[in-house]
Amino acid sequence: MTATNARPEAGAGASSAVRSGRDLLALMLLPVPLVLAVLPAAFAGGGTRRWFGGRGGESQRAEAQAAKDAAAEAFYELDTAQRDLRISIETINAVDSSSRGRKASEDFAALGRRIDEVSHTYITAVDSHDLDRDDLEPAVASRARTELTRAKDDLVRVKGELDRFAQGLGPLLGSAETQLARLAPAVERARQALLAASNALDTVRAAGLRADELAARLAALAPELTKLNQGAGKHGVPETLQRADVVLRDAEAVRTEAERLPERAAEIDRRLVSLRTRAQALTTRAGSVEPVLSELRRRFSAACWQDLQPVPEQAAVNVRQAEDKLAEAAKAREEQRWADATSRLSTVRALLNTVDEAVSAAGDRLQQLNAVAKDPQQEIERTRFAVRDAQRLAMAGRHTPDPRHARPLDDSVARLERAIAGLEGRHPDYWHFLTETEAVRQTAARVVSDIREERGGGA
Repeated sequence: MTATNARPEAGAGASSAVRSGRDLLALMLLPVPLVLAVLPAAFAGGGTRRWFGGRGGESQRAEAQAAKDAAAEAFYELDTAQRDLRISIETINAVDSSSRGRKASEDFAALGRRIDEVSHTYITAVDSHDLDRDDLEPAVASRARTELTRAKDDLVRVKGELDRFAQGLGPLLGSAETQLARLAPAVERARQALLAASNALDTVRAAGLRADELAARLAALAPELTKLNQGAGKHGVPETLQRADVVLRDAEAVRTEAERLPERAAEIDRRLVSLRTRAQALTTRAGSVEPVLSELRRRFSAACWQDLQPVPEQAAVNVRQAEDKLAEAAKAREEQRWADATSRLSTVRALLNTVDEAVSAAGDRLQQLNAVAKDPQQEIERTRFAVRDAQRLAMAGRHTPDPRHARPLDDSVARLERAIAGLEGRHPDYWHFLTETEAVRQTAARVVSDIREERGGGA
């Protein structure tokens, strides 16, 4: 290369040097803050790089950040568990007002205070250390890691306490959830029952039956329906469930009675006719008692018929009372006082039953006395057979009978012999003989029953 040729190159180098000098001078003339802002870029070659103690410093920062993340996760899990458990406690409080329910609420409040303490420690640790600072020192990062790890451990420990507490709430929570699950269906069933009862009453009234008593009972349920509509939030879950059950039961009773009312009215009408007919028939039958008594007086001793003397008069009195009650029942039916009508008819039936038994007793007495007067031996053999049957059973499988069984049977044999002896004479007391033989048979039957019960129990 020649000198001539070298000059332009030298001139070019000189020119470049001049430009660099100008740039440096311009830079020196800039304001100080702007210089500080530009210098890092100038020395970094267009990029940024943290000068943080080398690779060891970055490791400390990473460990601190990992501790922060782990603490944040523990905090989130504890917060979530507390929120879920709070819902469970509220569920229990809504249903269970017992000492166990109150203790669960108090224990949860105490746990809440411990949760607040460890949460405050965690938040303080997070706020105290900015792990994103460029000039974070390794010692500060190490201290941050230690505090955050301790906060995480405290959060995990309290979370364990919370989990164990939640497990212990299982029975209480299960019972509370069961009641809450029953609440809405129970209230709805009660409302539907009230509606069904109201509809049934409307149907009955359309048929011309007033059903005033049923309407009053249904109206008495209106305040209970109001309380049901106000909800468990005001009256409590157990009370609301109990109220719903009461309303359901009472409303269904009203509905059932309303649906049966037409049939009940028809049944009362049938009973009125039937009992009138029966009263007339018994009036006629009562007239036959006097001839029966006359024959008894003529043919048998006074002991055989004296107890039957009041039958004709008492029968007439009872029939008159029955007729009066029938008239009252008919009036109650006309006024649609169903309970009164039913009560009067029951009284009529009882009176007529008394008349029927008394009238029948007179005829039966004459028939029995005729039979025993004609052939007492049949009654004697019947009674002896009952005693012998009991004696055989008492001896079955034994060499000697049990005194508890033998004694009443021996007494019965003696009693029968005395009754037979009483038939001797001109005017025997046949009625006494019949009552004695009946008593002997009853004693034998009682012994048989006792033996079978004892042997059945031993088997």
